[in-house]
Amino acid sequence: MTDSFAHCASHINYRHKMKTMFIFSTPCCSPSTAFFSPFRASNSKPLRSTLSLRSSISSSSITSTSHCSLAFNIVKHKEKNVVSANMTSSVSSRTFLNAQNEQDVLSGIKKEVEAGTLPASIAAGMEEVYLNYKSAVIKSGDPKANEIVLSNMTALLDRIFLDVKEPFVFEAHHKAKREPFDYYMFGQNYIRPLVDFETSYVGNMPLFIQMEEQLKQGHNIILMSNHQSEADPAIIALLLEMRLPHIAENLIYVAGDRVITVPLCKPFSIGRNLICVYSKKHMLDNPELVDMKRKANTRSRKEMAMLLRSGSQIIWIAPSGGRDRPVANSGEWAPAPFDSSSVDNMRRLVDHSGPPGHIYPLAILCHDIMPPPLKVEKEIGEKRIISYHGTGISTAPEISFSNTTAACENPEKAKDAYTKALYDSVTEQYDVLKSAIHGKKGLQASTPVVSLSQPWK
Repeated sequence: MTDSFAHCASHINYRHKMKTMFIFSTPCCSPSTAFFSPFRASNSKPLRSTLSLRSSISSSSITSTSHCSLAFNIVKHKEKNVVSANMTSSVSSRTFLNAQNEQDVLSGIKKEVEAGTLPASIAAGMEEVYLNYKSAVIKSGDPKANEIVLSNMTALLDRIFLDVKEPFVFEAHHKAKREPFDYYMFGQNYIRPLVDFETSYVGNMPLFIQMEEQLKQGHNIILMSNHQSEADPAIIALLLEMRLPHIAENLIYVAGDRVITVPLCKPFSIGRNLICVYSKKHMLDNPELVDMKRKANTRSRKEMAMLLRSGSQIIWIAPSGGRDRPVANSGEWAPAPFDSSSVDNMRRLVDHSGPPGHIYPLAILCHDIMPPPLKVEKEIGEKRIISYHGTGISTAPEISFSNTTAACENPEKAKDAYTKALYDSVTEQYDVLKSAIHGKKGLQASTPVVSLSQPWK
C-alpha cells in the first residue's frame, strides 16, 4: 500500500554458553530485504537460536488484511554462522497479530468466539496451547522468554484462525509453503525454544553427511524411523540445519491424516514436504470412509513412485504407523514395532524407481517435548502437553535387503527378517540416545555403533 507502512522487527537471539545473547532488530518498510550476519567468536559456540517476529501498524486507514513473512536460511562458513533473512512486510489487522501482551491474546480468543468466528472447541485448544507453551519456554531460562512466547504464539494463533476461516487442503504430495508466509521457518522458530541443545545429540553425523553426497549424485534416501511426536520433523531439521540445511529443508515426510486435518497441527504441516496417507491404525475408525482412504493411499503411493523416479529424494517414514507409546509392563518409552508390509512396500518402490536407493534406519527421541496420549485415541482433540527438554536423532549404516535376507527360505521370511534388522538398529540407537539424554551421560553414552556429537557447536 502506498499510503501506509509497517515496521517489522526481528530478534535473532543466539545464546552463547547460556550467558551472552545478541539481539538484532531492524525496521523495514514494504517491500524490503534485510540481511543479518551475526558472527560468533572463535571460542564461543551458540547453543540455541530463537527468532521473534513482531509487526506494528502506523496508519489509521488500513482496510486490507495481509501479513509479515520471513524467509530464513542458515549456512555454516568455517568458524562463523551466516544468517540471511529475506523479509517482506505489509500490514495486518488480524486479531492475534495485533496482540501486545497475554491479556490481548486471551481476550482476542474470547472475542472471536463471541463473534461466532471461532468454534469454542478450537478456542479452548488455542488457550491450552498458549499456556502450556508459555510454561515450557519460561522453564528454559531464556531471558527473552516472554517476548518469544508472545511472538511465536500470536503467529501460531493467527495461522490457526486463518485456517478456520479458509481451510487449507493438502494434496497427496504437499510441498512446503515458503511464501508469502514462510511456514517452514515458522515451525522451526516455534519448536526451537523448546529444545535444550545443551543436552541434545546427533548420532553418527558422518552418515548424514554421506546421505547428502548421495543425494547430490541423484540417489534416493529412505529413512525408516520410529515416530515420537508431532514435533519430529522440526526436531530432525533443527538438529541438522546448521550442518546440512539442504536435508533439513528438503526432507519429505510420510504423514498421517491427523496432522493435516487437526486445526492446531495444520500450520506446522503446511511448512513441511509431505506425502499424505491414512494410517493403518485409523483406517477402520469409520467403516464408511475405508474405501475413500484406500483410494487416497493409492494416489499417494503413485505420487511417491513418481518422486523416486526423478531421483535425489530423501523420504522419512514411520513403518509403525503411528507414534511410540510407553511399554505397558515397564512404562518406559520405546520404538513401536515396525509393520513388515509397510517396510516391504517402501523397499519395493525404491528398488523399482530406477535411480540407486539407500535405506537407513533412523532413531529419534523427542517425546518429552510434545508427548502423545498414553493410548491411541480415535477421537480428534488430544490434550496438548508441551515441555522444554533435550532431544536426539541417530542413523546407522544403510541396511541391504539382499545381504540381510540371503539365508531366508521364502519372501515372507525375507520381509520379516529385513524389517527386524531395521527395527533392531533403530532400537539400539534409541537406547544410546536415551542413555545420553535421560541417563544424563551425554557424549559419554557413545558406543562403537553410535558416535554422538553436537554439530551446532
